[in-house]
Amino acid sequence: MTQETKYETLRRVLTDLIEARMAPHDPLPSERELMQQYNVSRMTVRQAIEGLARDGRVYRVQGAGTFVADSGKITKSLTFSSFSEDIRARRMKPGGRLLVLESEPAEIDVARDLFLEPGTPVVHVTRLRTADGEPMCLENAWVPEHLVPDLVARGHVESLYAVLEAAGAAPEHADQTISATVVNREQAELLGVPNNFPALRVSRVTHDARGRAVERAVSLYRADRYDYRLSIARGRGT
Repeated sequence: MTQETKYETLRRVLTDLIEARMAPHDPLPSERELMQQYNVSRMTVRQAIEGLARDGRVYRVQGAGTFVADSGKITKSLTFSSFSEDIRARRMKPGGRLLVLESEPAEIDVARDLFLEPGTPVVHVTRLRTADGEPMCLENAWVPEHLVPDLVARGHVESLYAVLEAAGAAPEHADQTISATVVNREQAELLGVPNNFPALRVSRVTHDARGRAVERAVSLYRADRYDYRLSIARGRGT
């Protein structure tokens, strides 16, 4: 029978500890504490933590430490779908809270992405999106007001894409950029995470079948509960 290495033993001990006594987002002991408690080297501790991270048991925050991962983390494939469609596909219940629904003049970046003149009226929608009641995403979206002239008067919005479809501007394709960031104090409070918590910033400009830009959206996803999966192919002759 093959004997366990020190790092495998530590990894197993920490896995048992996480399952028996720890909750999602609880901090693990520091490297120094683990070295002293289990009489192992720093390299052994780091190997064990790397293994736990690969297993999806923990996640690391630069400068803050290592934390227990949430087993309910959602992986999103790069297909064009709404947040609600993503969550339903994973047999979870989408939800959310409307924070902002108002008309405002388009600022320069919004106007540029929607091919509007700066100052053109747009509808700004801010929502806290949830999965099974847990905060997942803070979403800001801007839509040309001439496409949805009565949206603000309604006072609510359940599906922005359904509203656009009813207006003859059904979303067809999108250009999307994903980058790493951290949340500020206000965003952290809404998402239920610590200040400066890691997040994914997803910026998207959505077009309808006629090629019109019908939505600009900037969303912050909790990095501990959401990631993106890409399917890629190697081109011939490369």
